Amino acid sequence: MSYGGYGAPPGGGGYGAPPGGGYGAPPGGGYGGGYGAPPPANSGYGGGFAPPGGGHRGPPPGADPQLWNWFTSVDTDRSGSITAPELERALINGDWTPFDLDTVKLLMSMFDVDRSGTITFNEFAGLWKYIKDWQNVFRHFDRDRSGSIDGPELRDALAQFGYNLSPQLLDLVQRKYANQTAVHGGPPPGISFDRFVRACVVVKQLTEAFQKIDTDRDGWIQINYDQFMQTVLTLP
Repeated sequence: MSYGGYGAPPGGGGYGAPPGGGYGAPPGGGYGGGYGAPPPANSGYGGGFAPPGGGHRGPPPGADPQLWNWFTSVDTDRSGSITAPELERALINGDWTPFDLDTVKLLMSMFDVDRSGTITFNEFAGLWKYIKDWQNVFRHFDRDRSGSIDGPELRDALAQFGYNLSPQLLDLVQRKYANQTAVHGGPPPGISFDRFVRACVVVKQLTEAFQKIDTDRDGWIQINYDQFMQTVLTLP
């Protein structure tokens, strides 16, 4: 299988790797957007952290006061770190529905650097910027401003990240991460912000896992059962 077919990067880019992004990151650091700037209140669009309350203790020396305010709002038990249930309660979609639990667990696994099972303030700073970048990516590709990502929008997003999936795979991804079950014979429903993030990160991680085995970069691999299970089970 030569490059240029499905599964190969468009335009001669790096195999399966989105340009300019870190681990699970959108390309180029996102489309604008300011660090530490809260999403518009009651915007009903996109997703992210729910608006913070007030009356919390002051930030540590050198910390961004606004970012600290958001951190302490999420840290409801005042333990100094954020648990998965606290993060789940804090993250909302544009329609004010809570984040999908699997997406929350994925974010925890990515930003819990010290593997403590919680998110510290420094880890939270990276998570905050990551969510903000994805908000901008979501707005960029949700061209009809429906508040969800449909099939053509998903195709354009993944293609820009460097993933040239076949129509069959795109349909599978959309149906897997859609918010609702498709009506028989109809197109899959749209993908909400939280599930869009998870879909893109999973495609990236699966591609990277394949790339490690596809050492000659021909788009084909031969693995045994143990290798297959190890590849699948080591993914978040």
